[in-house]
Amino acid sequence: MAAFSETGPVAPLALRDLLVELGDLKRVRSAGCDGSIAERLFAQGWSALVGGTRPETVALDITAKALAAARLCDLDAAFLAAVGLGEAQASAILVAGLDAVAGEVDPALRERLREALRHPPELQAGPVPGFVGALAQQPRAGVTCPGKPRILLEPPENHAEHCLVVAVYGVLLSPFYRADPTTVFLAGLAHHFHNAAMPDAGFTGEMLLGDHLWPIVARCSEWALEELDQPLRETVRSARAVLPDDATAEGRAFHAADSIDRVLQIAQHLRAASLTMDTVLGEMELVHAGPVKAFQDRVLTDMRIP
Repeated sequence: MAAFSETGPVAPLALRDLLVELGDLKRVRSAGCDGSIAERLFAQGWSALVGGTRPETVALDITAKALAAARLCDLDAAFLAAVGLGEAQASAILVAGLDAVAGEVDPALRERLREALRHPPELQAGPVPGFVGALAQQPRAGVTCPGKPRILLEPPENHAEHCLVVAVYGVLLSPFYRADPTTVFLAGLAHHFHNAAMPDAGFTGEMLLGDHLWPIVARCSEWALEELDQPLRETVRSARAVLPDDATAEGRAFHAADSIDRVLQIAQHLRAASLTMDTVLGEMELVHAGPVKAFQDRVLTDMRIP
């Protein structure tokens, strides 16, 4: 994957399809599990960080799990162990899931992510901070513009899901920008701290707050930061220093990840709305090959479906 330069492309087109697919982790749920995969990975990441696991380890572990889940969904390490697979068998399946989607990921980073699945690190679980649950309960604003009514797209994503996906995107984009992936990951996880307390009224609401906006954002962000003990609090605060601009490699990687996720979230709704039966039955083989396919095809024809 070509690296960022001041005169060339400012984003890696080769990663587009992977980023689209990873965004769907906001929408994948399973019986017995609270929230989407993205929401749960967000909580796992913060639990590990609070428990004292090195941020670099957490960034690689959560990103690797997200890549494997893109195709395997909740067929994760815990499930595979529960149904009797050994550690080597389970890790081979998870690596295969990662490999199915990671062909365009920077080779060195891809190997580090594969290693995180081959030999899972010992994550030290700590208490999940209160802001994690608050962000999971806080819906995103939808499409807003000052002077115009908002466009709501249901179901809305929540802020935990958005932050997790931005953090994972940031890790994958970091080699292109020559950025430190751990810093970008932490910045992504923490960039909406203020919305743990502050309802999201979008761009419209922010403009109506006027000069009060940034003091309110700072105050609400500090409430979340105060839930973290040192030295993690200072580590996260330092990572958040890249948020205001694109003057650093880490700032560019973060803002690329953030803008990509915001727009792909809307594109997902439009993609679903424009889905056709030709795609579902033809390209995606909803009625797929098997011993009864011929019979099923005749049933659909006789029922005039679609």
